[in-house]
Parts: sequence; structure tokens; C-alpha cells
Amino acid sequence: ARRLVRGLTSTAATAASGSGGGSGPQARAAVPNYALFTQRLEQARRTVLEGRALTLAQKILHAHLHDVGSMTGAPVAGESYLKLAPDRVAMQDASAQMAILQFMLSGMRQTAVPTSIHCDHLVEAFEGADKDVARSWQTSREIYEFLQAAAQKYGIAFWRPGSGIIHQLVLENYAAPGTLMLGTDSHTPNAGGLGMLAIGVGGADAVDAMAAIPWELKAPRVLGVRLSGALQPWCSPKDVILALAGRLSVRGGTGYIVEYFGDGVESLSCTGMATICNMGAEIGATTSVFPYTPSMARYLEATSRAPIAKAAGANADYLSADAEAVRDPARYYDEVVEIDLGALEPGYNGPFTPDLYTPRSKMADVAGAEGWTDRVSAALIGSCTNSSYQDLSRAASLARQASERGLRVAEGTEFLVSPGSEQIRATMERDGIQQAFEAIGAKVLANACGPCIGQWNRTAGDPRAPNTIVSSFNRNFRARNDGNPNTLNFLASPDMVLAAALSGRLSFNPLTDSLADAQGRPFKLQPPEGRELPASGYASGRDEYRPLLAH
Repeated sequence: ARRLVRGLTSTAATAASGSGGGSGPQARAAVPNYALFTQRLEQARRTVLEGRALTLAQKILHAHLHDVGSMTGAPVAGESYLKLAPDRVAMQDASAQMAILQFMLSGMRQTAVPTSIHCDHLVEAFEGADKDVARSWQTSREIYEFLQAAAQKYGIAFWRPGSGIIHQLVLENYAAPGTLMLGTDSHTPNAGGLGMLAIGVGGADAVDAMAAIPWELKAPRVLGVRLSGALQPWCSPKDVILALAGRLSVRGGTGYIVEYFGDGVESLSCTGMATICNMGAEIGATTSVFPYTPSMARYLEATSRAPIAKAAGANADYLSADAEAVRDPARYYDEVVEIDLGALEPGYNGPFTPDLYTPRSKMADVAGAEGWTDRVSAALIGSCTNSSYQDLSRAASLARQASERGLRVAEGTEFLVSPGSEQIRATMERDGIQQAFEAIGAKVLANACGPCIGQWNRTAGDPRAPNTIVSSFNRNFRARNDGNPNTLNFLASPDMVLAAALSGRLSFNPLTDSLADAQGRPFKLQPPEGRELPASGYASGRDEYRPLLAH
């Protein structure tokens, strides 16, 4: 393996020169070729589609057909196979290794589409951010060096351990409305919050795109979710997908792309929509996507991608379902689900499955009836699902309410924070969010997956003892987080997780129940407040966590 790394390194300069074609690495996504997309789409409309109105998902798929002219008829959902031309590939370090080895057999000097590698899966949460990243270099150095050398040779952007979680980094740097991306991780659909059709695949599928081989996908059905109204103060976008998972089950989205539409969409932030799309994996969906909205434009501008926002605004028709499909969804979507955002309440999903939904108002009764352990041993916020600035600033507002009254997290409750990226961590530190968490007893972990995927060296207590944890993560299968089959993990919004950390109880309802301050006086938490985007822009963070692009 070390000889292979040396060989890769010795030829990196040749690959970086650009000979042999390929896209080369990019610091941020280029403006999408909307002219090409609309040309392909219109060709499909004129021929195989015979002018039929389309959903957004169908538009993006047909705009990425490898060869429209070779099709003899309209695709049949659930039967036909589409040959597609993805725009981008993203890989995490655990799955990138075999994909890179396979790509090497292609003989190509660079990848055919922009590609990135993100080292986020091999950092174990234990002592805290910097120490844990340093330890990962000791335990996984050979993997990192191989991936870095391969990235240099083949023109792939390399994000080193500690830079962030793949899905957050893609959202911040590479996602673009109306494009198609393959990612070697099941939560790749996170980028649907920015209007991208992002699909989680295996390494061999990713290599197809990297090697300019048409990628095959069974034509998916489209499940339309019409959102109306606006969320109440204690509710967050996480509660939308928790409720939908409870309604559809872990298999309810299998074979579907979940597409959101309706007037309620406009009330959601871009990062909130990403949270919803991220957990579409928990209902088995191929991917999830939202139409282009002003909040997406604001996010693109805040993350130094104003040219993409401008181009997307000029192609708004392509980036939303046809008006006829929105007016008569039952005719154009294979299934339609209605959600009134104003009628939702905070929810907890679990334990042992992400589709066991319990409304916050009923949790105390249900937990008692089921015999679930009420005392919360650990509360965890962040991850790729819920570490946006809006998520963390809302949770920090609750932390400040507590610290102003001399309150810290409940005795016996561990409080851990996993920032999604170095950009988020640095902004969180600059704006006092990290300090608000630490003031009530938080430990800030590395910008990596950590406990969400089981990379958690949990040393407190009996490793097999029954206990309850609450997290803002996306999965909670038995033993997933800490290896203990008796740990009950409940999924919730960061707001509910923070409330559980302060009270130390699963049954605590911040909408109705009171906490006691340092003098024992009761007080109620006021609804969380947060900003969609940082007022002073995002901080760039430490230079060592920027992608390696210079070869």
C-alpha cells in the first residue's frame, strides 16, 4: 500500500498539468450549464414525453439523460431503466478507498466529472475535537495518505479529517440547483435542500460517473409532499421529516423520489430543507428534493456562490414542477401526502427505528407505558442532519436562557456537540454559540460524523446498562451509536435535545413544564430564536481544513 501511495504521489504533478482531459478539482461548484439541461429537457418533451407536464424530479432526470435520441418511448416508473449523465461525485473516506482502486483500472488521468473526497468517517469521538482528529491520523494515516495521493493524481478535491462531514461540505461548496450528483453515502440526498438531485450509491456506481460511463437508474416514482402553512415557534424542519417518517415507515419511500411543493415550502430555510432531505433516506427514498426558493438564493450568496444564484433565478421554470402538476398533483405525482406545517408539534422518533413517531405532548405517557428509561444519560446535537447555523443558534438561545439562571445540563447527562464543518465551527465560535454551549457543560467534538455512525468511545457507566440518549442525528438502530444494544436513542430537533439535556428527562416537555434555576425557583424556557444565516457572514476557519487543490 505504501508503494502504491509513493507511485501515486510521483505522478501527481503530471495529472495536475491537465493532460488527458477531465474536469480537475474545484474550490466551489461552477455555474451549472442550464442551457444544456433545458435543451435536453425540451428534446425529451418533444419526443418521448409528448409535451406532458412534469414534476421537478422528472425534469432534472430528463435533463440528465445520456442520450435522449436513443429512447423509443417515455420511461415507465418502476420498470424502465434510465441512462444518466451525473454532474458530480462526492465520496467519504470509508467508501472512497475501493472506488478509487476501481477507478485506477480505467486508465484515465483525471475524473470525467468534478469529484471530491471527504475524510469524516474515521474520527472517533473521545476527548474532544483536536485530540480526536490527531488520533485519527495515528490510526488511519495509511488510508488518508492513499486517498490524498490519489486525489492529487486524478484531480480530485481532498478534504482532510477535521474539515467537516461530507454532506455539510457538499451543501456549502458544491450543491447547485437542478444538477445531479452521486455520493457514496446514504445521506447524500441532503443536497436536495439546495434543489440538487443527489443520490446515495455504492462505489462502483460512483466510478461509472467518474469514468464517463452512463449511470443506470430504475425510473423512480415520484411522491409529492404538499406543505402548507408555517411552523410554530417550538417546531423545526426536523419535525417535518420525523412526522413524515412516522406516517410512511422506513419502507414507505422505497422506489420513490420525494418531492416537496406547496406554499409552505417558502417558509423554510435552505438548511432546514436540507435536514428534511437528509432523513429521506430513513423512509427508503431514492432521494428528496425541493424547488428553487429565495432561501436557496440567500444561502448560495452567503456561501460565495452568487453567480449560481443568479443563473438559477434566470432558470426558475426548470427548477420547479410545471404549474399544471402543482395545480393537479394527484394526476402527475404517483402519490401525494399533505402536511400542514402549522399543525405539527415537536416529535421524538425511536427507540431502535427512525419511524416510531411520538408527538412531544404524548411522550411522558407513552414512555411510561412502554417502560422506557426516563433519565437521559447523553444529549447530542449536530451531525450532517442538524448542524446548520440556524439549528445551532436556536439551541444556543435556550442554552443562554439556562446559563442566565445559573443552570447547567442535568447531573449525569453528557452533552456533546458535533459541528458539521470547519466553517460552521469557526462561525459558531466567533458568534458566541460555542461559548453558550460550553457554559452549560458541553463538549465540542471534531467536525466529523462521530457518534452518529458509532464512532464514539463512550466510557461513562456500564457499557451494557439500559439507558436513554437523545440526539439530533438521523438514525437510531439498536447499538448504532455506542455499541450498547440496551441504549434507547430518540431522534429529535436540536431544540428538544437541548431541553432534554437541561432537564435530564425524556418526559420533560419544554412547552408546558418548568425547570428550576440555581436558587430552586421554577422557570419556563421561552421558544428558541435563531438566525437563518449569520449576520456577519460565515467565518472561513483554519487554513489546514481547506481542501487540497494546489498540485
